Amino acid sequence: MSQIRLFTPPNVVTLANLTCGIVGIQQVFSGSLIVATYCIYFAALFDFLDGFVARQFKSSSELGKQLDSLSDVVSFGLLPGFLIFYLLGEYKWFSIIVPLFSALRLAKFNIDSRQKQGFIGVPTPINALFVSSLTFVFQGNVVVQEINYLLILLVLFSSIMLVVEMPLLDIKFEHFQLRENAYRYLFLLLSLLFTVFLKWGCFIPIYFLYLLLSLIQNITSKYKNEIHS
Repeated sequence: MSQIRLFTPPNVVTLANLTCGIVGIQQVFSGSLIVATYCIYFAALFDFLDGFVARQFKSSSELGKQLDSLSDVVSFGLLPGFLIFYLLGEYKWFSIIVPLFSALRLAKFNIDSRQKQGFIGVPTPINALFVSSLTFVFQGNVVVQEINYLLILLVLFSSIMLVVEMPLLDIKFEHFQLRENAYRYLFLLLSLLFTVFLKWGCFIPIYFLYLLLSLIQNITSKYKNEIHS
């Protein structure tokens, strides 16, 4: 049996993702919610980079796949869950739904062969970024009962969307032809505008834009298939 290599370049990047998640949780317990949300941003960056590094070094491994999922549970499940825990006050018990559904999403992704070329259900990094924007918007407003209920509804909705049987827009480019990437270009353009004007609160409209464009793409694809059949 060959020796298992632990500290390959992609595994090191994945461990950086995990480190961000752990540090972020520590920051939540220290009361530094904004720093904790920054940890989500860096974790998402490392999560994107580990696959790129694995392809560049041609060092993809089963260990790397397992480590990636475990890191994502911490950075995009537990950390957002603790952020919601801190925000919800007397309803903080409800925050458990975030890590539970994130774990289900990741486990489902690992065994679902349909998701090799796209996503079914919202990926955990996108959901975590959505929660990070909720932190910027709702921090300091949780004393208002109606705000609590709105936050609970948003968290419930986003958690369900993690495991919903809905094909979603794959934002990775295989080439740059406009006709086949129209939805991707539109998503990137509008996301950039949201970022410029809304700053750290941008991921809330970006999240719903992602769902809307995915829904439109599904409807148009189904319509085209019916015409051709």
